Amino acid sequence: MVAKVALWIICLVPAARLSYDATTGGLGVNPIETLTHETGRTALLILIATLAVTPLRRITGQNWLIRLRRPLGLFAFFYALAHFTIYVVLDQFFAWAYIIEDILERPYITVGFAALVLLVPLALTSTRRWIRRLGRNWQRLHLMIYPAAALALLHFYWKLAAKSDVRDALAYGAALALVLALRALVALERRRRHTRT
Repeated sequence: MVAKVALWIICLVPAARLSYDATTGGLGVNPIETLTHETGRTALLILIATLAVTPLRRITGQNWLIRLRRPLGLFAFFYALAHFTIYVVLDQFFAWAYIIEDILERPYITVGFAALVLLVPLALTSTRRWIRRLGRNWQRLHLMIYPAAALALLHFYWKLAAKSDVRDALAYGAALALVLALRALVALERRRRHTRT
């Protein structure tokens, strides 16, 4: 319970900071760009943290960590949705024709939108009721977090590449690669145990 409360506080800090900066003029010369960038960055960071839960639980033996996976995933979706909403409302002023054209013709927006679309069913089916209803199909469905994370990282990289500064994207990419490598090692170890028994 304490861990969940701490997680909520930590995950809400970026939103609180951005809200404070928005009301005090602390978003810089381009506040919309700052809001868009920071919500996207936060979504990607929390998405990587979500993927890190399972290997951390296996490595440390702390099974209570698994309780953090669902709220982390929902917070990743929350920030991803905020990222897209800021683009639609504040940046494009609901200009749907231009937004659709943007999604179809600009690769970094295409992959970012695809990542958000993949996260939608994961967020909608994150309740215990859906877990029971879908059974094993729930786990298959939630494998979409992998392509979603990869697409989100690619979106982030291409966006920063336009500014000729991809250091943050490379750091996030290294973190994601490490998490995926740990997950692969955990899966291999689990498979070895099954074959021995």
